[in-house]
Amino acid sequence: VTTAPNRPPPAPPGIRPPILNGPMHPRPLVALLDGRDCTVEMPILKDVATVAFCDAQSTQEIHEKVLNEAVGALLYHTITLSRDDLDKFKGLRVIVRIGSGFDNVDIKAAAELGIAVCNVPASSVEETADTSLCLILNLYRRVTWMHQALREGTRAASVEQIREVAGGAARIRGETLGIIGLGRVGQAVALRAKAFGFGVIFYDPYLPDGVERSLGLQRMATLQDLLIHSDCVSLHCSLNEHNHHLINDFTIKQMRQGAFLVNTSRGGLVDEKALAQALKEGRIRGAALDVHETEPFRPARRQPGRCAGPSPPRLLSGDVRAL
Repeated sequence: VTTAPNRPPPAPPGIRPPILNGPMHPRPLVALLDGRDCTVEMPILKDVATVAFCDAQSTQEIHEKVLNEAVGALLYHTITLSRDDLDKFKGLRVIVRIGSGFDNVDIKAAAELGIAVCNVPASSVEETADTSLCLILNLYRRVTWMHQALREGTRAASVEQIREVAGGAARIRGETLGIIGLGRVGQAVALRAKAFGFGVIFYDPYLPDGVERSLGLQRMATLQDLLIHSDCVSLHCSLNEHNHHLINDFTIKQMRQGAFLVNTSRGGLVDEKALAQALKEGRIRGAALDVHETEPFRPARRQPGRCAGPSPPRLLSGDVRAL
């Protein structure tokens, strides 16, 4: 069997053949899988591609035309693409995760199928860092709880009444903030926290030696060391098979009594049942979660010391345009 001189040999079974040199389909289909607002993508792609939106939560909700013809797929974090999901796309060549994390895409399966996976590593760095610090300050200064007390009609006139309403508020200067994961966002949080008077320590086994000196931080050799020495722990790492439920009943017991916990990374990093029990028992003084393992988050009941919110508040119109 011989092949044409200008054509590559056939791809192995299961691997999509390479795109040949020369013009593609005059209007390749690019689909936004888990959203409906294409106002940013349309002006950029309108002359070279057909842009469609699916607003889907799973591939079962995606139209057959998209599954058969889409060459490119854009997605946020609300849809997951497993190997079985990727097999449903017949012509897919590239996936762009609109954000930094890509734990909702089976990248190993995508590679085996010849599908490139891209992300936007620098997306929302400042916004996420700002949100993280807002949550940290909120826990220390009890802003949400005092606001709620005022809404419920509590009026504090005397010093004693003010102390009662603000019970649990703590001084920031001199406290130790422990950062798990000193990537782009972790570094941005560290610099902001230092300006407020925090002593900042971090744990990140993937960073080379010397990073701590350039930023004026203290590096912890182990996760346990960080948990023991932190008054507030802030999570800034990606989610993978090695760190699922990194914060669990065992690691919570290694934290200082009455420490704070902040998570603006991935919900799966925290065992929320263990956290709820620790809040109930007073081992954790307060927790602020911007992300949850199951979203949208629907708490069964209000938990004392817990401040929860949706992930999108840090993604405003200007941030979406930047993405």
